[in-house]
Amino acid sequence: MTIKIDKKITEYYVVNESANPDTAGESADTNKVDNVVQMHEKLERPPVLNGSTYKIKTPLSEHALYVTITDIVLNPGTEHELRRPFEMFINSKNMDHFQWIVALTRIISAVFRKGGDVTFLVEELRSVFDPQGGYFKKGGKYMPSLVAEIGDALENHLCLIGILKKAEPEEHQKKYIKDKAAEYARKTAVTETSQSDYPEAAKLCNKCLTKAMIMLDGCLTCLSCGESKCS
Repeated sequence: MTIKIDKKITEYYVVNESANPDTAGESADTNKVDNVVQMHEKLERPPVLNGSTYKIKTPLSEHALYVTITDIVLNPGTEHELRRPFEMFINSKNMDHFQWIVALTRIISAVFRKGGDVTFLVEELRSVFDPQGGYFKKGGKYMPSLVAEIGDALENHLCLIGILKKAEPEEHQKKYIKDKAAEYARKTAVTETSQSDYPEAAKLCNKCLTKAMIMLDGCLTCLSCGESKCS
């Protein structure tokens, strides 16, 4: 029905579009998209956040470090639900590194809250080398510095909440590694190791930084990632 307006318009208001069955669906879909919350630095911190704590014990100190990363859940209960890291804390009885640890956690927390891709932090931290030398953590993996191991803990957490996917050998590589480890054990009569998951005579793998390279049939083979080099 057409209505003719023959008076001057002095005010107006928008009628609720949901009252029109022809546009109700479009309005609902638009509002659904507009209501999606994205990560940004002005996002208010909820009273309670869930997180995970990772223990770092190095030969550099008698006291362990405890890295806690808390997460915020965006758009809970919807198809756009997303878990993102929100802040990082590091606690230890060792006060030698207190200043730079506080600075590091505040900067990382600020990057978390800024939003966007935070996975680059893993490589940035893991590429830090200690001029006094690194160390081997339990399992035989080489850590070039304490900061690098904090990056390792961050990687584990990002994998846990689904932002990163842990790089692992494919099934045929796993079988190859298992067969090589068994063959090496038979030839050298090695049945167990003391401090590492790999033979004591193993060398450092330049690819995965794990002391797991063994010489077998003229080839250096890594029992951790499957890297192989023949002499």
